[in-house]
Amino acid sequence: MIKEAIKQKAQSWLDSQAVDEASKQEIKQLMEQESPELEESFYKDLEFGTGGLRGIMGVGSNRMNKYTVGMATQGLANYLLKSFPGEEIKVAIAYDSRNNSRFFAETTAAVFSANGIRVFLFEELRPTPELSFAIRHLGCHSGVVLTASHNPKEYNGYKAYWNDGAQLITPHDKNVIAEVGKIAGIDDVKFAANDALISPIGNEVDEAYLEQVASLSLSRKAIEGQSNLKIVYSPIHGTGVTMVPRMLEKLGFTNVTVLESQSEPDGNFPTVVYPNPEEEEAMSLALARAKEIDADLVMATDPDTDRVGIAVKNHKGEWQLLNGNQTGALLVHYLITAWKKNGKLTGKQFVAKTIVTSELLDTIAAKNDVTCYNTLTGFKYIAALIKEKEGKEEYIGGGEESYGYLIGEAVRDKDAVAACALIAELTAVAREEGLSLFEKLLAIYEEYGIYREHLISITRKGMKGAEEIQEMMKDLRANPPKTINGSETVRMIDYQAQVEKDLSSGAEKAVDQPKSNVLQFYLADGSKISARPSGTEPKIKFYFSVADELPSAADFDTVNDRLGARIDAIIKDMKL
Repeated sequence: MIKEAIKQKAQSWLDSQAVDEASKQEIKQLMEQESPELEESFYKDLEFGTGGLRGIMGVGSNRMNKYTVGMATQGLANYLLKSFPGEEIKVAIAYDSRNNSRFFAETTAAVFSANGIRVFLFEELRPTPELSFAIRHLGCHSGVVLTASHNPKEYNGYKAYWNDGAQLITPHDKNVIAEVGKIAGIDDVKFAANDALISPIGNEVDEAYLEQVASLSLSRKAIEGQSNLKIVYSPIHGTGVTMVPRMLEKLGFTNVTVLESQSEPDGNFPTVVYPNPEEEEAMSLALARAKEIDADLVMATDPDTDRVGIAVKNHKGEWQLLNGNQTGALLVHYLITAWKKNGKLTGKQFVAKTIVTSELLDTIAAKNDVTCYNTLTGFKYIAALIKEKEGKEEYIGGGEESYGYLIGEAVRDKDAVAACALIAELTAVAREEGLSLFEKLLAIYEEYGIYREHLISITRKGMKGAEEIQEMMKDLRANPPKTINGSETVRMIDYQAQVEKDLSSGAEKAVDQPKSNVLQFYLADGSKISARPSGTEPKIKFYFSVADELPSAADFDTVNDRLGARIDAIIKDMKL
């Protein structure tokens, strides 16, 4: 039986003069059939999470469509008009290869312009990090990119940015949501575009962005010596094809193979199940091509090019995907050591990572006398940290375990174009030293310790699933495990309560982070477990981290297997 409140919300869409006839017919059909899809489509309003709006495309208040995009944009427009009174407000808009992304971008541009806001709209699809760059480059007050990142094809999304080029954080995110909440209905949205206020973004921003990324290079001589490095690159049907090959060529790499079968932008992502470089399946075609040509490096980016996955030959000569923590460690180690070699470290530099990213990055930074700051999950928090430290400390680079990295300060979101450039460069540097990239990773493990991480994502779809996830967190919070895998739980951090608790003594201290529904448990044997519901997907994620010393590269398999067995035992004990 469909709840009356849901029927009333659906009826409000039928009564709206703004809703098109095709959408109304679809709603009527769902109501007549008393379809469960009606409940899923209208049981709540699509809200901003850690990545803005994101949802399944379709009709309804809980779906991505012209009207939910319009209401979000109207709310953002109202907030901008209040925040910058008397100014000519400017926004930039970009979009990826997903189905309806261009349409949603044009809808967003129409609503902004109808509210008297000047719009700069990319003429063609472009990477998310270029949108972040464009906001600052063009002096915009805000920006929007239409993308659902690496989600399945039925999803789309809407990421909102502020004038610093970073995604919205408190108070702006909450204030925008409040403004959206004040909109009585779809009819309050101004959909009629003022074309005079909409200008295209062309090649000038492309060139400025590429110049900025090129300026991050630290070892041009190594690239000159290894310009024939065999690189296989796949954009996985996304925006990366517009920038990554151009960037690699600009740096001097001459032997780049762009995977033809995945080079065409296509929102149906026909060659993959999920367009996510974290997934082995999404990398399989690129790996097959690498084997054919005996490549040195494989890189693949997600549809909006803010994440990159890589594969290298391991110590056995077999192709292996590196996880996000391993790639992050390689990048941070390279950046810090190259800055040191170039005499650029003055004691005022820092790197940044999220609280669920490998503590190997903390260790590398500490042993090189560089500060490593930890933030909540979500790159907007790293961007906020960079802004906070401006003029006082200099950001080198950093990242998160979910394959997102940022080098330098010009962009304020994870940037896979720059990451691809620096990964190729550090591979060239390793070859100059007579090492493969995997051998370079083993050398890091020898010096700093070997860390192994694992992630489990538990999906619970729909309204019932969201309730189940909240119950799991509630139970963990109220009844923290006394032991896990035979090791005492000595410390618990509750980011929701902003409290760190010593479970032996009961002593508590405040946590200097914004509130977030995350729990972390530290065991006596050094193991670390984190639990975090996703802000953009119907999932709860459990992160596991263990570490040990690596006496020599020859011991890698033995120590790595031992750490893997410890993680398996933890998961089994937690009944996950």
